[in-house]
Amino acid sequence: MKPLVAIVGRPNVGKSTLFNRLVGRRVALVQDEPGVTRDRHYADADWEGRIFTLIDTGGFVPGEKDSLLKQVREQAQFAVEECDVIIFVVDARVGMSTADEAVANYLRKAGKPVVVAANKLDNETGLMQSLAGEFFRMGLGDVQGISAEHNLGMGSLMDSVVAKLAPKVEGEDAEAPPDDGKIRVAIIGRPNVGKSTLVNAILKQKRVVVSEVAGTTRDPIDSEVTYKGNELILTDTAGIRRKKTIAHQVEQYSVIAALKVLERSDVAVLLMDATEPAVDQDAKLAGLSMDRGRALVIVVNKWDLIAEDKRKQDAFRDDLKIALKFVGYAPVIFTSALHGSKVEKVVDVAVELAKQFRFRAPTPQLNRLLDYMVDNNPAPIVKSKPLRLYYIAQVAAAPPTFALTCNAPEGVPDMYKRYITNQIRKTFDLRVPIRLLFRERPGKAKREARKNPNLANKGKGGKRAGRD
Repeated sequence: MKPLVAIVGRPNVGKSTLFNRLVGRRVALVQDEPGVTRDRHYADADWEGRIFTLIDTGGFVPGEKDSLLKQVREQAQFAVEECDVIIFVVDARVGMSTADEAVANYLRKAGKPVVVAANKLDNETGLMQSLAGEFFRMGLGDVQGISAEHNLGMGSLMDSVVAKLAPKVEGEDAEAPPDDGKIRVAIIGRPNVGKSTLVNAILKQKRVVVSEVAGTTRDPIDSEVTYKGNELILTDTAGIRRKKTIAHQVEQYSVIAALKVLERSDVAVLLMDATEPAVDQDAKLAGLSMDRGRALVIVVNKWDLIAEDKRKQDAFRDDLKIALKFVGYAPVIFTSALHGSKVEKVVDVAVELAKQFRFRAPTPQLNRLLDYMVDNNPAPIVKSKPLRLYYIAQVAAAPPTFALTCNAPEGVPDMYKRYITNQIRKTFDLRVPIRLLFRERPGKAKREARKNPNLANKGKGGKRAGRD
């Protein structure tokens, strides 16, 4: 999978600002008071062609006894344990504090590569840069003076981070899992929802041939299964090696675990507990599957425990529609893995979604659909001009990705994007994530340059992004 880079530090030093700057969009909540970030955020970033996953953590306060801050510390500890490189953010204007020293002590023991980002240096004078120098005393090595808010020093910081990553492995940043004819299914979910029970129920089916293939020490165990002529690889996230730390004791299941298996899976089976309403962790895992573009099956396990209680059934279905409405395309199956109820249906649906995951649509049919969409729901006005959609083509599968050529790619409203997505989904009966790309007509930039010669020189001689 892609390398993991964790951003850690004490509260209110600018971790989330740096995170948003590096991923190029506002993902994490930023506010000028400590404690705003209480959970981890994940997003991919790209520097000089090296793609990695950034993890933003809450304020790290070692030894904190307050229950909430203790949980924040545990979240940060978990990220440190699992990551490949650490960005340790400090406030250069305040200077080194005892809390910084405590975090530094923990990071030295962790033994991971560290880059210290001395933040809030809002100009590049020698005096301000000298303030970063005192952080060399922490003994963590590389110190970079930056201003995440004003985009200063980002280039040097990221050069240092990328230099500490292990050499790139072929295929580590591939968007889609390998297309070798095998269907890779990730079983994800909170602790004690029955993930292993579901896997065991599938493996006990009489129609399957099973072999156990051990992964690496840091990976789950894959079970290779032949089911109705299809070769499947089932991955149970419960198989991940557990380190004996408080972070693992408290949070036995990690979103990082899901990241690892989703990177190499076609389909995610999100297992939920019928005796509990949908919670934030379920929504986060569903969102992670959507962000990674993976097909998703929502499986509500232990349904036998409430099958006779109509009110609980109705309440659970209502909660599910609200909590997971952003993945409304995903099929929902109610099962009892313990009793083997509808277990085969889970596999059947996963196989069908895997085929849809790699679906390709004929270009002529797509363009007939585009004409139909525009005729029935004309494109809106964008910047005082009608939005014109010229043609559409599928440019990738796994997941299905469609490029639409238009006159205002940056101005297409979200509402119209949803309309196009829903029409594609309805026409081809797709229950997997769909991605849309909007592009200008080829040659438009040259035509604009001929009309206005000054545009031809725009951007020449500029520095690499993030260097300014």
